[in-house]
Parts: sequence; structure tokens; C-alpha cells
Amino acid sequence: MGTKGKEIVGAGAKEIIGLLNKALADEWLAQYQYWVGSLIVHGPMRPDVQEELREHEKDEHKHANLLAERIIQLGGRPITHIKDLEKMANCPYDEPANDHVLKILAQNIEGEQCAIKVYSDMLKRLMELKDPVTYHIIRSILQDELGHEQDLQDLEADIKAI
Repeated sequence: MGTKGKEIVGAGAKEIIGLLNKALADEWLAQYQYWVGSLIVHGPMRPDVQEELREHEKDEHKHANLLAERIIQLGGRPITHIKDLEKMANCPYDEPANDHVLKILAQNIEGEQCAIKVYSDMLKRLMELKDPVTYHIIRSILQDELGHEQDLQDLEADIKAI
């Protein structure tokens, strides 16, 4: 990170890197959960659910890239060992043990709600740490997560209405 960038973040860089790495773990686990769910899901409106899960999987991967790039910009190192993902994550990986569309959707809604809380809390902390760049990245990711929750809840309601 350049001189002015270091001035903006100051002493909070180490804490921000830690928050970002935990969020990075969440995004990788969410991406996997969406991917595997899209493969195994069955039940009413299966193609619609698969399409939505695949779209969210791509978004989670995009989020992971944004987070990793910011970690590097701040002079940190993104998580490098797969075993650390579950240890560092804020939101636990919820193995899809039941393949029915309503169960898969419920699990992913719960995951999005956890992510929404994590990113909301991060925004509050980033305001205190005065890092406008990371704040903007996290605000953008939070907006996506709010949309994901709504998309999944709408699908769930459509299926229950059948």
C-alpha cells in the first residue's frame, strides 16, 4: 500500500486485515455451500432454485476476490490454508444434509442473515477505524447479501404457494 493509503488506514490496518480474513473465510464457505446445493437440490421449481444458487455462488466468489485484494492492499495475506476457513469463519458452514429445495433455501437464507449481521457490524467498526475504501467494499458486499436474502425468501414463498 502506498504512503497516503497507509496514512488513511493508520494503526487500524492489522485489525481490518483480521476482519477481512474472517469475512473471506465466510465467502469461501458460502460459495461452496451454494455450489454443492445447486448440484444436489431437488423438489418443486428445481431449475429456478439451481439457477439462483449458481448466481449467488458467483457473487460469493466475486466477494472473496474483493476481500482478498483489499487484504493484500493493506499489507496482509489472505487465508492460504483450506483448514483455516472453518476455524476463522464468522458464519458456520451448514452441510446440506437434506436435498429438498425448502431445506436448501432455508439453510442459505440463514447463511445470508449471518453474513448481513457480520457485514453490518463490520461497517460500524470501519467507521470508527476511518477506512473509507474498505467501508465502501463492505457496503457493496452487504448490499449484495441483502439482495440474496430477498431472492431466496421470494423463491421460498413461491414454492410454499404451490
